[in-house]
Amino acid sequence: MSDPISMTLAEARDALKAKKISSTELTTALVRSVEQSRGLNAFVTETPDRAMAMAAASDARLAKGEGGALEGLPLAIKDLFCTKGVKTTAGSRILGNFVPPYESTVTQNLWNAGAVMLGKTNMDEFAMGSSNETSAAGPVFNPWRAKNSNANLVPGGSSGGSAAAVAGDLCLAATGTDTGGSIRQPAAVTGTVGLKPTYGRCSRFGIVAFASSLDQAGPMTKTVRDAAIMLGSMASVDAKDSTSVDVPVPDYEKLLEGGIKGLKVGIPKEYRIDGVPADIGGLWDKGAAWLKAQGAEIVEVSLPHTKYALPTYYIVAPAEASSNLARYDGVRFGHRTSSSIHDITDLYEKSRAEGFGAEVQRRILIGTYVLSAGYYDAYYARAQKLRTLIKRDFDKAFESCDVLLTPATPGPAFGVGEKTSDPVSMYLNDVFTVTVNLAGLPGLSVPAGLTDNGLPLGLQLIGKAFDEGTVLRAGLAIEQAADFRHKPANWWRSA
Repeated sequence: MSDPISMTLAEARDALKAKKISSTELTTALVRSVEQSRGLNAFVTETPDRAMAMAAASDARLAKGEGGALEGLPLAIKDLFCTKGVKTTAGSRILGNFVPPYESTVTQNLWNAGAVMLGKTNMDEFAMGSSNETSAAGPVFNPWRAKNSNANLVPGGSSGGSAAAVAGDLCLAATGTDTGGSIRQPAAVTGTVGLKPTYGRCSRFGIVAFASSLDQAGPMTKTVRDAAIMLGSMASVDAKDSTSVDVPVPDYEKLLEGGIKGLKVGIPKEYRIDGVPADIGGLWDKGAAWLKAQGAEIVEVSLPHTKYALPTYYIVAPAEASSNLARYDGVRFGHRTSSSIHDITDLYEKSRAEGFGAEVQRRILIGTYVLSAGYYDAYYARAQKLRTLIKRDFDKAFESCDVLLTPATPGPAFGVGEKTSDPVSMYLNDVFTVTVNLAGLPGLSVPAGLTDNGLPLGLQLIGKAFDEGTVLRAGLAIEQAADFRHKPANWWRSA
């Protein structure tokens, strides 16, 4: 049997059922891996005692022939998901001492399925970032490094801690959230699989809000099959979330079967943008050829409003963030200033200035501006109209195809600190992903190749609303053709 920490979720599940390994043995190996990998800064809170207790309970259930779909499988949880009795910071100083008295619906679903929690993963503060450098706990480092280089690279964001944990074999799989690409973009630059489900597929209850009309939870895994397994347990309708949609949750793993013969794959011409490295375009062409070789039909489609997606997103998302983050005032919970204060306004201002980092403050300011009197119609109202047109573009495209194939990112992982002084350059990393969130559609990033200097690149598949099954099936076809078996060197692992 292979090293337990290198197992896929499916392999570990099958090994547990066959009694080739116990959950206690598997969890012990991964707890040790987390401890040996602190150099990545992937976790902000480790929960080894809880993990071992959960593993022992799983072993007892497995011994009786019982257990759920994820019984005994150790996972990492992005620190945006509230976990009862376990600190949840959202990567921010303002929530540095917050211990939720309740559980998010998604994590409760995972525990009900028998999963084991290894801890909470680092993330960009309040999920605002594309590189995992805005966290109050410091940056996460990508397990991957370029050939002949010791330079630290970013793992993408905001779910960079989850991506690094999966890529570095610190967990079998992890949860992430995706507001403008925060699952798919880090998955692409760490050589892992990231699935952003349809908006409303997974409950948002208990997930610290960034932009409520865009946020969606999803799995980050080693394989497409693992993503299908995870989504099957994460997804549910939830009365506690008014945006949760009552659509039956299918057996996503079973939907992987059948191949893609006859599938129509759209190639949006507007995604061929200037300045993108040649190897991104080359990989995209290769991906289309892989799908065609397996029986798919390749068709060109148009998404004419794509060029407006980034500015639309960076009006809508900060506007919603400005509203959502107004609750952090230093009064009811979270950080409260210890400086002398004169009145309640002074308390608010000092607590928020101390608690929020620079990127969060920037987005709150942008959001407050676009919602202010005199600017609402000029910015926010126009952005909402453009959002409708972007969604209409997808509806039109899907009249002639079943899924869309695009690049996942405009390039590979870049160096830590390389873009922190240029917010616009940082925002451009989400150029291929934000449209999916604006339209509320499912999107999947699959590792498909390496750059010349040995860094992973991903391809993105976009599907119709609540058609994750087709997206995953096409993703499996890409995965099988790419045969991506590359792993990062263990430079970060201590003895």
